Amino acid sequence: MERRIHIPFLALILAQAAHSVEEYVFRLYDVLAPARYVSGLFGVDRQIGFVVVNSALVLFGLWCWAARVRLGRGRGLVWFWALLETANGVAHIALAIAAGGYFPGLATAPLLLGLGLSLVTGLKTRGH
Repeated sequence: MERRIHIPFLALILAQAAHSVEEYVFRLYDVLAPARYVSGLFGVDRQIGFVVVNSALVLFGLWCWAARVRLGRGRGLVWFWALLETANGVAHIALAIAAGGYFPGLATAPLLLGLGLSLVTGLKTRGH
């Protein structure tokens, strides 16, 4: 994979980190049932569980970039992340529409959506 893929991929992971911070600050783990469930899996306070899960997600993304994508490997991982974050962006926008206003994660959702779609387009254009 060329540089045109691995730089936007890293940007996507960093956008996810910002997205996780936004979700934490506005307490997504208190307002969305799936986030409540996942945050409570460790038997600790949901706030701590949310930090653990989201930190692990971002660290996994950074590992994908450093150990696979940056080295020209991991096409499947790029597809996975691109589709995951595109869906994440769409979901947060839809949740905000349904809520009739701001929903935790909305501010960074367009960034996830744009970067995810950019990667999908880049992968399809280059036959990856």
